[in-house]
Amino acid sequence: MSSTYTHTSPLLTLPDAEKQPLSVRAKALVFNDPVSRQLLEFVERVAPSDAPVLINGETGTGKELIARHIHLKSNRSGPFVAVNCGAINENLAESELFGHEAGAFSGAVSRRIGWFEEADGGTLFLDEIGDLPMSLQVKLLRALQEQEIVRVGSRKPIRVKLRLITATNIDLEQAIEAGNFRLDLYYRIHVAQVRVLPLRERPLDILPLAEHFRGIYCQRLKIDAPVFSDAAADALLKYPWPGNIRELENVVHLALLVTPDKVIRTEHLKLSAVLSANQLAQSESLDTQFPQDVIREQLHRLFELPGQSLFDDIQELLTREAFAWSGFNQVRSAALLGITRNAMRTLLTNHGLIKTREKGA
Repeated sequence: MSSTYTHTSPLLTLPDAEKQPLSVRAKALVFNDPVSRQLLEFVERVAPSDAPVLINGETGTGKELIARHIHLKSNRSGPFVAVNCGAINENLAESELFGHEAGAFSGAVSRRIGWFEEADGGTLFLDEIGDLPMSLQVKLLRALQEQEIVRVGSRKPIRVKLRLITATNIDLEQAIEAGNFRLDLYYRIHVAQVRVLPLRERPLDILPLAEHFRGIYCQRLKIDAPVFSDAAADALLKYPWPGNIRELENVVHLALLVTPDKVIRTEHLKLSAVLSANQLAQSESLDTQFPQDVIREQLHRLFELPGQSLFDDIQELLTREAFAWSGFNQVRSAALLGITRNAMRTLLTNHGLIKTREKGA
């Protein structure tokens, strides 16, 4: 029998009041990678305020989970209300958000409370905010500015007080340039920004998450928990996870259904063979090149679609990776980059990697 992998993961579980019957991943935060722990620290500093939060990240990275954690840590008395803007019927969008009075339109047989009123005193989470129609963006902006809404079919304004959290998997600045998103609304929701990295960029979270899902689904299936073979664990780490945490959850769930004994092996993991082969080929190709050549090639790819913050993005990436590589030690990371400690501390502060109070440390 091959050797096996086990791991006890750091786990933050939301209390029963915050558990929603949506999925496993909406019930716990698993943070093991240093960049994930830094994210959690930043989120918990922002949470107690009323500042709007914009969460960026690929599909399946856990943006709603982060939003729920912010709400939990904000100690707000009202509920957490999640709305997927991409799933709202454009013809009924205003009614969905602000509600309507009886007789406001055909089919409106009774008064309906909208999502804004539902979230009064709590948190309104607008997922996929970039999919919101332009016509509704104007009304959303006014509601946020005035802290009041008007139901469809009414002229009476209703005061609402809530914390707004938005999320998107698209570049809103590019959407603004394309004329698909309002600049003034962007500034209104962009007070605090949280970037949730894709799973491939926080590899130390992969195996703890796999263990977490294994435990959850073993309990649901009422089976003894098998262990991951070392080969299976290695395959999980090398796979690029285009579907992020959502894909990992599905892979672990299926593996538990098809594993005939107490060990999960590579053949039990439903990973894309094409992606895995391409990832391996790319890795082998990179190993034969000088690092500067690899960086030059990737820069050329970035130059094709640079966006508006390419320099800042690359600077943040270099600063973050050097800081993590050096064990989060400012002196060592400064020496690694060949700059002074003061310069390193400035970079870390500018990119939100250390607390402001550490400036004099």
